[in-house]
Amino acid sequence: MAASEGPESPAEPLDVACGLENVPVSVWPPGARPGPFQYSPDHVAGPGADTDPTEITFPGCACLARPCLPGTCSCLRHQENYDEEGALRDPGPAARCAWPVFECNALCRCPGRCANRVVQRGLQRPLQVFRTARKGWGLRTLAPIPRGRFVCEYAGEVLGFAEAQGRARRQTEQDPNYLIAVREHVAGGRVLETFVDPARVGNVGRFLNHSCEPNLFMVPVRVDSMVPRLALFAARDIAPGEELSFDYSGRFLNRRDPGHQGRPGGGKPRKPCYCGSASCAAVLPYDASLYRSPEGPAPAPGGPA
Repeated sequence: MAASEGPESPAEPLDVACGLENVPVSVWPPGARPGPFQYSPDHVAGPGADTDPTEITFPGCACLARPCLPGTCSCLRHQENYDEEGALRDPGPAARCAWPVFECNALCRCPGRCANRVVQRGLQRPLQVFRTARKGWGLRTLAPIPRGRFVCEYAGEVLGFAEAQGRARRQTEQDPNYLIAVREHVAGGRVLETFVDPARVGNVGRFLNHSCEPNLFMVPVRVDSMVPRLALFAARDIAPGEELSFDYSGRFLNRRDPGHQGRPGGGKPRKPCYCGSASCAAVLPYDASLYRSPEGPAPAPGGPA
């Protein structure tokens, strides 16, 4: 790692989070400052959003005298979401999809220390925004992160499809990748779509770069409403000073899908990938659905534009 990218914090670090997180988010090198944006730890409603992500729409559980456990807690639909250390439970190597994760919410009668309240507690470890050699700004941890632990959310404006498509089409090859499309396949063949853009309003997750061999993976976690929090968990043990990254294509548990090529349409140029991993695809993932014409084909799974 180059000296200019050393993980040491400045003596008086700028807090990118503006005091809105549990721990400050410092910047390296000293005196540097990312471009302007409004910091928000949580999603905010953007143009075209069907639901206000701050609205509480889920009923609460009644677990006042007993711990929240499957079978008695209405928030735990299938199994406990987290183990006794607060790590996301491993679905196992045979799992082909993730169980829906519902945390206890603001209307639940269980205490704040409930084991089913993890993502909503926010940042728990010091993170640092830093300049990379070729990828602009990046994000790294200043403390060790055990496998399965929650790291941060990818929060921003929740958009309707038309607004997301418009922003994607206006994006140039030089613009950073922020807009992400999350698609969840549910019962009956339905697909739930969530479009989040932290370019103007967002949290520390906006500084995460893509990697073809990432150390984080994304899981939609619902707390107060059906608008999911896009929670990022450690895919393996992460050492202090390591850059944090996730796969923009949104593959389940970062597993390779040889059938998904993610080819662009309409001649739009692909953006190069500089992750440097052994399996680097050379270009960033591409969500063709955000560029299709109204009469074009049905959307395919994908991630950030």
